[in-house]
Amino acid sequence: MNKRSGGLGRGLEAIFNSNPKGEESVSTALVADLRPNPYQPRRVFDDEKIEELSSSIREHGIIQPLIVRASVRGYEVVAGERRLRAAKLAGLDEVPVVVRDFTDRQMNEIALIENLQREDLNPIEVAEAYQSLMEKFDLKQDVLAKKVGQSRSHVANMLRLLNLPSEIREHVSRGTLSMGHARALLGLTDKKQQIALAEKAIDEELSVRQVEHLVNRLQTMAQRETKKVAKPNPILKQYEEEFRTRLGTGVKIVQGKKRGKIEIDYFSTEDLERILSLLQDS
Repeated sequence: MNKRSGGLGRGLEAIFNSNPKGEESVSTALVADLRPNPYQPRRVFDDEKIEELSSSIREHGIIQPLIVRASVRGYEVVAGERRLRAAKLAGLDEVPVVVRDFTDRQMNEIALIENLQREDLNPIEVAEAYQSLMEKFDLKQDVLAKKVGQSRSHVANMLRLLNLPSEIREHVSRGTLSMGHARALLGLTDKKQQIALAEKAIDEELSVRQVEHLVNRLQTMAQRETKKVAKPNPILKQYEEEFRTRLGTGVKIVQGKKRGKIEIDYFSTEDLERILSLLQDS
């Protein structure tokens, strides 16, 4: 088991094992009484794989029970929505279940971690799930990172994808653009340029490296089109580097005739709070 899945596995195991052993008995529930996890982060299900699972269920039945929690009307599926979909396709009236008492937070965490373990989510679904967990349960990036077995920088980079235009996010969801392409496009601040370059990358089947090269060219052209400024002051460049090291993000000092300004890059509200905390501590 790799480091990534190991961390996720421990997170999921910790949530599941928080339930008393008395709730481990397997029972059955009518398919009609089961509803999907309302916190399910996955939006796209592979019909072909569901059909394959359905064929297996017709022949062997459901080997692993679904994990559910009781609701006002029947049950909500905590883990096993693919099995539920396949069971419906196979024509089953009832399925084996284990009923447990989970909180909304645990439902949300389990749905995310279970899908991440199987690598079933596309990058946009992962980013949206991260954002959902942080907003609904007031989680900080470092806390969320521990829960999903990832580094804080990974979580921050995934959340940055949500800054892309909806057209590009849709391409990433469908797989017509990769995570690498999306991250390269984040180097552009002009949304129209991002979309145009994304379409070019798809039409011409450009590699990530080719897209990065084009992004660099566009950035250079944009810099040339801006008004000319005085030759960079080496002292200011040193200060910029010190700021970058201290704040862990991009910093630019713009010098004017009588006064200047400091531009600090941030990628989310969480990142802005982190930078503010560093400034307050200094």
